Amino acid sequence: MRTAVAFVLVLLMGLVFMPQRDHASPLDDAMTVATLEGPRLTYPAGRQPQLLLPDGKRVAVKSLLNITKPMKFGDFMWNDAGVPPGKSWVRVDLARQTLSVFRAGHEVGAAVILYGADSKQTPRGIFPILEKARDHQSSLYDAEMPFMLRLTGDGVAIHASLVRGGSATHGCIGVPLEFARHLFDEVQVDDLVAIIDDKNKAG
Repeated sequence: MRTAVAFVLVLLMGLVFMPQRDHASPLDDAMTVATLEGPRLTYPAGRQPQLLLPDGKRVAVKSLLNITKPMKFGDFMWNDAGVPPGKSWVRVDLARQTLSVFRAGHEVGAAVILYGADSKQTPRGIFPILEKARDHQSSLYDAEMPFMLRLTGDGVAIHASLVRGGSATHGCIGVPLEFARHLFDEVQVDDLVAIIDDKNKAG
C-alpha cells in the first residue's frame, strides 16, 4: 500500500458537453489520507469523506475507484472486485458530467454521461428507480433506450446512449452501452439515484 496523492483524479472532471482536464474531484482534500489498494483508494475508519445529497443528508465513502487520468466521452470504469454485498445507490453529478455507482459505501463504477439540454433539463433531486427494462422503446421520442432505469413518471431515465461530444438528451441520463449493462445488473427497483449540479455542494 502507498499513500494516494491529492492530484489523483477520481471522479470525472468536466463541464456540460465539454469535459475539462483540470477540474478537481469533490473528494480531493480527503484523498490525501487514502491508501491505494489494488484498483481502489481506501479511506481509514474515522477519516472517510462524505458526499452531500440534495436532501442535506451525507453518505460516507469507504473507497473510490483509482481513476488516474481524465475521462472523456464514452469512457467508463467498473470494478467491484472485493466489494462486499450491500445496498447500491447512484450519484449523478451534472456539473462534472459523471455518474458514480456505490455499493456498501464503495464506488464500483464511474462513467462520463450525457444529460438534458437547456430546453429539456435533467431534473435535480433524489429519485427511486421506478422500473427496469432491458429492452425499452420510448413512445414519446420513438427511440431505443436499452437497459432503461426509469426515474420519473414523465419518462426521465438512465439508459444506454452513444455518449459523444456535442450531444444532449431530452432530460434522460445517457451512459455507455457496456456500462449500462453493469449498472442495470447492479441496481434494483427502489434503489436511489441522487442528481446534483452544484459544485459547491458536491462533496
